[in-house]
Amino acid sequence: MKISGNKRGGKRLHKSAIAAVALGAHMSFQAGAARADDTATEIRLLKERLKQLEQRVAEQGRKEKETQAQIQHAAAQRGPPPGPGPYAYTYPVGIGLPPPVGSALAERLAQTKGYSYIGSSSLYLNGISITPGGFIELASVTRDHFIGADIATPFGNIPFANVPSSHTAEFRFSARRSRLGALILGDVDPATHLGGYVETDFLGDAQTGNSNESDSFNLRVRQLYATADQDDFGAHLLAGQAWTLATMTSKGIVPRTEMTPLVIDDQYLPGFVWARQPQIRVTKDFGQTLWFALSAENTQTTFGGTTPTLIDTGAIISTVGAAGATFPQTSIVGGSLFNTSNALSLNHMPDIIGKAAWDPTIADRTIHMEVFGIFRDFHDRVIFPFGTGMTNHNNEVAGGGGGGSILVPIVPKVLEAQFSGMTGRGIGRYGASQLPDVTFNSDGGLAPIQETILLAGLTWHAIPGLDFYAYAGEEVQDKKFRFSSPGPAHTAFGLGNPAFVNNSCNIEFATFAGAACTGNTRLVRQITGGFWDTIYKGPFGRLTGGLQYSFTQKFGFAGIGGTPERNENIFFTSLRYYPF
Repeated sequence: MKISGNKRGGKRLHKSAIAAVALGAHMSFQAGAARADDTATEIRLLKERLKQLEQRVAEQGRKEKETQAQIQHAAAQRGPPPGPGPYAYTYPVGIGLPPPVGSALAERLAQTKGYSYIGSSSLYLNGISITPGGFIELASVTRDHFIGADIATPFGNIPFANVPSSHTAEFRFSARRSRLGALILGDVDPATHLGGYVETDFLGDAQTGNSNESDSFNLRVRQLYATADQDDFGAHLLAGQAWTLATMTSKGIVPRTEMTPLVIDDQYLPGFVWARQPQIRVTKDFGQTLWFALSAENTQTTFGGTTPTLIDTGAIISTVGAAGATFPQTSIVGGSLFNTSNALSLNHMPDIIGKAAWDPTIADRTIHMEVFGIFRDFHDRVIFPFGTGMTNHNNEVAGGGGGGSILVPIVPKVLEAQFSGMTGRGIGRYGASQLPDVTFNSDGGLAPIQETILLAGLTWHAIPGLDFYAYAGEEVQDKKFRFSSPGPAHTAFGLGNPAFVNNSCNIEFATFAGAACTGNTRLVRQITGGFWDTIYKGPFGRLTGGLQYSFTQKFGFAGIGGTPERNENIFFTSLRYYPF
């Protein structure tokens, strides 16, 4: 019985052990399952938290972009700040936001022409900003009368019908006006600014450049100058090669806001007053509203008309060239650092130009007005044949003129009108038609020619990125002539002499007896219109296309046989890429 009892107790112990193991296994399984559930819950919570953080980051980025866009928009809308100068700005190093420009028109002109201005493409080095500018262009020109010119039309040299080649048309592509530029600005202190600007293209015409095979035209300087501005005194200095002070601007007297016509023709159009030449210019502004400037600029004299063959000095009548005389001498062949095919006139003082500009605000628009004056000095050397007893001497005569312009926003930021004009004696080279400055008197001295230059234009910003323009301009000269001696043997000379023969100006290659075409130019005028369309504008730059048509008329002075006249129809196209 005892043994049986032990057996029964062992069975009970065995069952208890099995139950304990099973309970432990069950409890372990339950604990593992609980831990697995906790891990899954933690992972799910972490994913939800991560998603919330991502949403917050995205929302913050969106808000920052909106704030950035609002800051840029506000900067573009407001005028220049009261402290910094009109074309140099104080800005924190490393900030990429463009500073406010003088006006929406000034910014649009800067972008259209490829001028550099502070913007997102600017680089900053030790507090100095370096802003690249320019464009790459393929242009075309089609003329109904062959001139033999590239993208710049020599309006004063449009040939009359007596030139055989002018009875054929002319077409050419050109990439030579593609432009490279850079603007460098630095602030010495909050009120003192230094700057430099360089602008080049490929319209140089060295002998190595031709259209036969390589078309290797050379780089040339358009503008290259330094500026210094002191805001406390409203004082500004410019030194280097720049647009002449006589050229109209869109704001005050501020570099890089010149109102150059929006045409594709690089000679612009008759009636536009311009030159780019070395100069030193000082400017004073009063509240950036009233401006005064004075400049001394490089000079050159252009000659026209016919030189007298007999010179009447009052004491002797001398034949030009007799006995080795070179009477009168007006120029010499270029020497060191000048092309020997170009003549240099005998000038001995710079052109002096003064200008006043005013930018009053009337109602909701700012009107730009300016007046200017030019003083010029013309000089030549009178040389007599040896043995005549006459004294060689210099002849000197003054010339110059004055003019003005006005820019009116008829509908602000939509429609603008501009008018400009200039009149005076000896101002021909300041007009786009390049009519002569002077002709000759009977004593061998120079005679400044009276000229009037006029231009009117309209610009319509139809929609953002699409601009239409139209201009009309003319340049007209008065006759200036003499006769070398009295009586029937007198010889006609000067400009526009009615005794000049023009009987073959309208006849191709005339060969009849007495055929001649003196063809002194009296008037050049043009009407032109076109548009610029922005094809693409974004983070990779801007691509624009343009089309222009111009109708030009050239008239000569009346002479024996009639008044010569010629019309020229020209079409231009342009495709430009502005990387910056």
